[in-house]
Amino acid sequence: MIQAIGLTGNPRKELPPAVDDVSFEAQSGQVTVLLGAPGAGKTTALRLMLELQPGRGITYFRGRPLHRIAHPSHEVGVVLGDVPGHPARTVRGQLRMLCCAAGVSVRRADEVLDAVGLVGLRDERLGTLARGMDRRLGLACALLADPHTLVLDDPAGGLSAREGRWLHGMLRAHASQGGTVLFATCDPKEAARTADHVVTLNRGRLVADQEAAEFARTRLRPRVAVRSPHAARLGTLLAKEARTAQRSVEVVHEAGNRLSVYGSTCAEIGEAAFRHGILIHQLADETADMGPGASDDGADSPPPPASRAPSPSPSASLPPSQSAPRAAEASRPGDLPALPPSVAVRVAPGPLRPLRYELRRATGVGTGYVIAAAVLVASVLVSVLAAGIGHTPQRLLPAAWPGDLPLPPAALGAGLLGALAFGDEFRYPALAAQRGTVPRRLGLLIAKLLVTGAAALALAVLTVGLDFWALHLFYGRDVAGVPADWALLGVSWCGFVVGCAWAGVLAAGVFRSVTAGLAAVLAVPVVLVPLVGKVVEGPSVRAVTGVVARVHALLPLPWPFGGSRYLSAAAHMIAQPVGGSLALSLAALLCAYLFLTLRGRAR
Repeated sequence: MIQAIGLTGNPRKELPPAVDDVSFEAQSGQVTVLLGAPGAGKTTALRLMLELQPGRGITYFRGRPLHRIAHPSHEVGVVLGDVPGHPARTVRGQLRMLCCAAGVSVRRADEVLDAVGLVGLRDERLGTLARGMDRRLGLACALLADPHTLVLDDPAGGLSAREGRWLHGMLRAHASQGGTVLFATCDPKEAARTADHVVTLNRGRLVADQEAAEFARTRLRPRVAVRSPHAARLGTLLAKEARTAQRSVEVVHEAGNRLSVYGSTCAEIGEAAFRHGILIHQLADETADMGPGASDDGADSPPPPASRAPSPSPSASLPPSQSAPRAAEASRPGDLPALPPSVAVRVAPGPLRPLRYELRRATGVGTGYVIAAAVLVASVLVSVLAAGIGHTPQRLLPAAWPGDLPLPPAALGAGLLGALAFGDEFRYPALAAQRGTVPRRLGLLIAKLLVTGAAALALAVLTVGLDFWALHLFYGRDVAGVPADWALLGVSWCGFVVGCAWAGVLAAGVFRSVTAGLAAVLAVPVVLVPLVGKVVEGPSVRAVTGVVARVHALLPLPWPFGGSRYLSAAAHMIAQPVGGSLALSLAALLCAYLFLTLRGRAR
């Protein structure tokens, strides 16, 4: 069950809070509807319950607040809008990626696809889905971890009648299995038709908390819609005849020439209009609203005394372990009632299986493949042209790195892949669909570094191989010869490309932008290399290389497997201006990422 206590939004300058001291319960095995006109505070109440915006109050989901639940998606399934997925990702790919994030088997994706009726559309792209299919996908995402509670905001909004009936049937089936369902709507007919319990809000305050049958009896009133060019005269005559006959009839003048008559019938109104010679354009029975006081602008209209239910007190709704101290505090003479606790917006949890999640995220769309193909083509062209011009050293031709380019195509492409690894997370926040803020987690960072590092390594090897083949094809063995120190050059080249990819990942994670990630990669040769070049001029390279010999002398045993040679190569690479600049950039970005992560946890 759900227990919402004292939900209160923060004041908005000179305006009152959108929600003011709202308390209610949603029982297990029932469908509860949060009803109100647009602007009544329904969405704000739901976001306060889910700790998505600051305010005051507390909400218990089966006795625990959301921030005390280790894996919230396993307890509460949430649908607050459209699915924020990459438009090029397939329906099945999106669900399988979210399965890895929720820590459930990927077979669960096929199960929920069958449950929501999307098996035939599993290979469709998210960007091509109609609104009804998108709502089905949102419900499928909420059901992936098999939660006990479902919380939805206007789930049937914009759907056809057939789609709406299907959706409410799914919610009813979940409740019949013992789950808790809470959804918000502004349609009273929908609430009366689908709910077991109706909680009504008006201007941010609770005005009714009723069973569905009582709601339909006291607040959902039948009416007769009348349209006539003489609406004012007809309304006066109907009210006069009702007073004469001592009958309870209410006439409400709507916009234009329309009347809403409560407590009468079409036959009685038609006969009265005929007797007085009044022309009628429309006469129809309707059951469409909660009475004349429930207009769209949210005008205050106190409900009947039978429909007003007192808000549950905080001490009565708290779990037993907390209710006794609260009751003792409230019983002290002269004490003011305690304010509800503040609602703090917390960072969304990271994926439970980060490496599997990142693999499915990276391979689920074709952007990475397109970038890799473009890099390989560009690298071959640059390498062949540079060899034809003749100004590029032969050892740099396989890397396609002439002196006029700040970075070779492979390094630039690897940096773009790294920037997209985090940039797409913020653009399409699948991990934080309602919060909009992707968590900075060390596990997620390590997974992204591993996947992008592997992709960059493959890109580096393929680039050199294709460039050697193209140079041999066009110019023969004289230009495509293998240098004597090919092992050292190969390790340096692979390390450089992987470093560019990692710089893109870290910069995009720090600045939450693909552009910032790519800019950080380009800043290495454009900004940092000239600065580091001035620092390492003179004997600096010899001093750095001497570190290997000094460390080797301090160890009692020799380096195993020729480790001194590899350490010397690494020191030599870092001592170069480009290598040192890249290492400095990676260290700074990693420190910034760790600082932001720790600061977020402290908050």
